[in-house]
Formats: sequence, structure tokens, C-alpha cells
Amino acid sequence: MSLTTLTTGAAGFIGSHTVLELFEAGHNVICVDNCCNAYHDKNESLPESLKRVEDITGKKVTFYSVDIRDKKALDSVFKKHKIDCVIHFAALKAVGESCRLPLQYYQNNITGTSVLLEVMADNEVYNFVYSSSATVYGDPTFLPLTEDHPTGNCTNPYGKSKYFTEEILKDLCASDKNWNVISLRYFNPVGAHKSGRIGEDPNGEPNNLMPYISQVAVGKRQLLKVFGNDWPTHDGTGVRDYIHIVDLAQGHLSALSKLLKGGTTGYAVYNLGTGVGYSVLDMVKNFSIACGKNIAYEFAPRREGDIASCYASTEKAADELGWKSKLGLKEMCEDTWRWQKNNPNGFAGLKSDL
Repeated sequence: MSLTTLTTGAAGFIGSHTVLELFEAGHNVICVDNCCNAYHDKNESLPESLKRVEDITGKKVTFYSVDIRDKKALDSVFKKHKIDCVIHFAALKAVGESCRLPLQYYQNNITGTSVLLEVMADNEVYNFVYSSSATVYGDPTFLPLTEDHPTGNCTNPYGKSKYFTEEILKDLCASDKNWNVISLRYFNPVGAHKSGRIGEDPNGEPNNLMPYISQVAVGKRQLLKVFGNDWPTHDGTGVRDYIHIVDLAQGHLSALSKLLKGGTTGYAVYNLGTGVGYSVLDMVKNFSIACGKNIAYEFAPRREGDIASCYASTEKAADELGWKSKLGLKEMCEDTWRWQKNNPNGFAGLKSDL
């Protein structure tokens, strides 16, 4: 079935990989991004990540440089295309930064989503897949985290922005039965497309573990700071559920399939993770094997907003979406290294000789 999916935040890490998978599955895709976190040479019509998606897939990308808070500009995109569904990635997502700039996070993540939903309703588009986060669970009271674990006791403004938006979506679905919404609670996306052509390209200093490790491996950074070695985990460092970006992207196709086949009405939520927790030092060890280099690191105090352990229960997604992760830690590390070694300076740089 050929469907037209509007994807916000399409030039970002998760967005670009999902656009690629949508193309491979035969979807028409309309891409929207303000490129605040994506490299876009203003002399080019497309952000670099989406240019490379074109190269990989052979499909033409339709792109609009639009901020989702700009209602008029966003509405003009909907008026130009017959859109069947929306996947919403556009958000700020750095935990530490959100603690420093909470108003910016609430304005972008909550107000931006509200504007998008208003424009969708105005254009009678009611199928919506929301990019949420395991941070809505806060500090876990039990593990693995199931979808019925309490939410809202969030430890940082980023997590709160995702939680508040989920509550808005629940209220919207309760108020209007036209809406069909799936909220996907991500755990920790890592890895890259197997081509090594697209991957995670953070602006400035990385906020997430894997791109920081890979930048140390490629010589861009001197060492990794490990925030805390006194957590109640097997080696004292924080434990997270890491999921390969391609598995995560394919999870969105499974969610879309359920929505568009009438498999859900109203609001539904699913975890996207592997169900396995790895510590920071586990990740360092496995990445060292993948790249053939020792990763220098030092311990630092715990970071504001962090928690000890977080990993998913994945049974609901398997049972109701027919989705589960396929790629393991070996592929996560190898694919990240292939991307980083070929693109040591991200999308803005030239191929490395490493």
C-alpha cells in the first residue's frame, strides 16, 4: 500500500533512518525539519543526511525547511500534499541541556507538538506516531520497564516535556474519536545504517554515550567522561537499554501498519528497546573490540537528571506490533564505528583515510 507519511525532524538521526526505511517499504515521504540539529549547507536544497538517503535509496526526497511552531508554514505543507499519517520526531533531546534551558525545551517540544496537532486536525489528518522516550518513567520502581509502569516522576525537563506531551495526546484522543495515536517510548538509539553513509551527527559536544565513545576512538576527543562509578549496578556505571537505529526505525513502520490497518483506535503506547541492559563500561569494552583501539576514559561525578538503570520490557511491542529488535551489541558498535571512521567530522566533513 503506497501511503504518504509526513515526517517531522526528518533530517535528524532517527528521522533520517526512518525516512530511509519508509522509502524501502514503498511509502511516499514528505520531510520537514528546521535543521537546528542537522547539517544543512544553505547552498544545497537538502540537508546532507537526506541527500545521502536519496543516494542510498534512489528515491527523491521532498523536503521543507519549516519549524513546526510556524503554523502558517506548516499548514502550507499539508495543503500541498494528501497526507495519510504523521511521524513526529522534531524535538530537542539533551537531558543535561534541558536542565539548563527548561523553557526552551517546553516551548519547542510541547508547544511545537500542539501546533502540529492543530494543523493536522485542520487538514483532517488523524493518524499520528509520536517519538516519546523511556525518560517518561523517571527513576524506575521495577525492572524491566513495562508500559504500565507509572509515568511522570521524571528527573529532568526533557523527560517532563515528553510526559506532558503524552498526556496531551491522551486527552486529545479522549476528546475526539477521530484520532489514532501510537506513542513509542524509545530507550537508547545507537548504531548507523550499514552503508556507513548516515549516522548520528551531534552538534558540538555529544550528549549521548555512543557518539562520544566513537569520537574518542576517531581521535576527535581525548577521553570519555563516565558520570558516576558508584551507581548500584554490576560495575558501578549506569546501565541502559541500547537499540540499533535500524531496528528502531523499523519499529515505526510496524506502528504505522497497525494504525493504518485499523489495528488501534485512540491512544496506545509501546516500548522500543531490546530488553537487555548494558553498562557504560560494557559499551566501552565492546566498542574497543569493534574499532580495534582502547577507549580512554575517566570517572566524573554523577550527572544531574541521571538514573542508575533503565531497560525495557518488549513483550507488548512483540505481541501487538509484531516487532522486536534483531541487531545486537556487536552490530551496534561495528556500524557506529563504520559511520564515524568514514565521517570523522560528521556530515560537514570529508571521508577519512582511517
